Amino acid sequence: MDQFSLKDKVIVVTGGTGILGEAFVNGIAGAGGTAVILGRKLEVAQLRAQKIIDASGRALAIQADVLKKDEIIAARGKVLAEFGKIDGLVNAAGGNMPGGIVQPEADVFDLDMDGLRQVMELNLWGTLLPTQYFGKEIAKNATGSIVNISSMASQRAITKVLGYTLAKTAVDAYTKWFAVETANRYGDRVRMNAIAPGFFLTEQNRTLLTTPDGGFTTRGNLVINQTPFKRFGVPEELVGALIWLLSDASKFVTGTVINVDGGFAVNSGV
Repeated sequence: MDQFSLKDKVIVVTGGTGILGEAFVNGIAGAGGTAVILGRKLEVAQLRAQKIIDASGRALAIQADVLKKDEIIAARGKVLAEFGKIDGLVNAAGGNMPGGIVQPEADVFDLDMDGLRQVMELNLWGTLLPTQYFGKEIAKNATGSIVNISSMASQRAITKVLGYTLAKTAVDAYTKWFAVETANRYGDRVRMNAIAPGFFLTEQNRTLLTTPDGGFTTRGNLVINQTPFKRFGVPEELVGALIWLLSDASKFVTGTVINVDGGFAVNSGV
């Protein structure tokens, strides 16, 4: 048996309508798993699910907001009604917001606390809440895996993105804490790990990092210079680590944060 196979595994992907989410759900389907595409944009989720089904894969589109308990519980019911179980969860919902960004000219003693709180809620509570309700079902199986999405912002001080940094640093701490606590209660039946992407172009950061003619902005050049591979990542390059963490190939791995960053985190710049 291929230990990297996701055959017969039902995997829920929050943020499944985003750019990275698209790579995740396609990767899961490609590895033989059933991809549950959960997001606020139902039409996008349905298009992605149909594409997988047309390619002889298994997928289900569900509209839900990861910050709304009732919608998560309703989504869980739909998954169980359709497939009878949940084997894995990818907490890919998240992102930045203007209120969580601190510009260079801003007074650091006059921060937008409400804005910071919103970014914290989306990225941290948007990870905790799905884990609470989908994880309860995952724990009923012989093996299950939960994968969170971290960030370089939790490992290096990256200017401007304070709210995102606070949230993703908390996600790292949660990943380690929850991995230990689930192991204490469920043994090796529930694993929790995280993937820390380097810089990948998404809808949110494209204009911050690139110019309309395909060049790099000042900030984009700073990122490229810090990345030994001298390029941005491609979403599909996250899929290998994701499949490994969701599959039985990582059965003895928990509480880890896997960098997929082109060397950004380890580069001193010297």
